Amino acid sequence: MKMKSKRILGFAAAVVIVELIGSIGTFFTLPAIGTWYATLAKPAFTPPNWIIGPAWTILFALMGIAAYLVWEKGVRKRLVREALGVFGTQLELNVLWSIAFFGLRSPLLGLVDISFLLFAILLTIWLFYKARKEAAYLLLPYLIWVAFATLLNLSVWMLN
Repeated sequence: MKMKSKRILGFAAAVVIVELIGSIGTFFTLPAIGTWYATLAKPAFTPPNWIIGPAWTILFALMGIAAYLVWEKGVRKRLVREALGVFGTQLELNVLWSIAFFGLRSPLLGLVDISFLLFAILLTIWLFYKARKEAAYLLLPYLIWVAFATLLNLSVWMLN
């Protein structure tokens, strides 16, 4: 296979894999949206439900691209392996948030998880920056969104 074809395949695989992992949360989120979540008191800055899916789709695509850019630096390099390992951890924490908040219907557990997630994203950005600056920059919208989601999660917990 030509080098360009391998790169395109690797790029596409990274985005698809991250999107698929990210979609696991929807199995816990969707059933709760119209039932349990609808009954919660929420702050005035709560975004409409319809924006969440497209926002996460874009964020997961950016995450996949960022991971690919770091992976492309060579997985034999210790920094690359560490960066991708932390990336994997934050991706797991992301999925666990949906399970905690929506699946277990626990804003408190969601808040605990998202606090760790926020730290893991910061660590991922720092490591990605050391490996490949462009990859770190691609994660900034994700950091901003999760910081906002942390505030939203905290507010829901406090209001309920």
